[in-house]
Amino acid sequence: MRRSDFPRRRWLAGLALAATTVLTPAAALPPDLGEVLQRLPPPVQARLQDHGKRWAGWNPEQRRDFNHRAAQWDALSAAQRGERRERYLAWQALSAEERAQVQAAAARYAALPPDQQLALRAQFDAIDRSDRRGWLLGPALGADYPALQPLLAQMPEAQHAAMRAALRALTPIQRKDLAMLVQRTPPHDRQRLRSGLLSTPAPNRGAWLSEELQR
Repeated sequence: MRRSDFPRRRWLAGLALAATTVLTPAAALPPDLGEVLQRLPPPVQARLQDHGKRWAGWNPEQRRDFNHRAAQWDALSAAQRGERRERYLAWQALSAEERAQVQAAAARYAALPPDQQLALRAQFDAIDRSDRRGWLLGPALGADYPALQPLLAQMPEAQHAAMRAALRALTPIQRKDLAMLVQRTPPHDRQRLRSGLLSTPAPNRGAWLSEELQR
């Protein structure tokens, strides 16, 4: 059977299982999977091997649960999958402290009466979509996102992680100063502002902000 005959997710699942080369020599794998596995970048091979070892250690009930969740994922639309991937990656990017804050907020929300939950959900849904997505950056940056959004708009993907780290390293007052600076910077000059922030060592960013505000 050709690889193209497999639905993409099932084919990737097959690769994950084939990745148990730590248990099964590569020569014993089906030729198509073995060849594809060997062509993958080393970090991907390592990740698939880890998945394979995890699968091998599961009992039948755990495997059935995984298959059930995989079927639920397959039933989602492409837009729903993209949204969930975005949320997952955003969660991975949070610090341990921010995750604890989010989990505590989720617990408080879950303890509210249903009518209060619905009211809060309605308030959140009424927020501009861009600002709602800003909360994926975490409790601190989510609150500051509306004012900082012009700085982040159209930013190259390669700068995203560095910018998140830079913004999280700023104090709340420094982020407010940066937001003020962003609001008064013309769109054509914001790339210079981004570059200046990212190129300035973290201990010097307070002084850099003061100098920029005085320009």
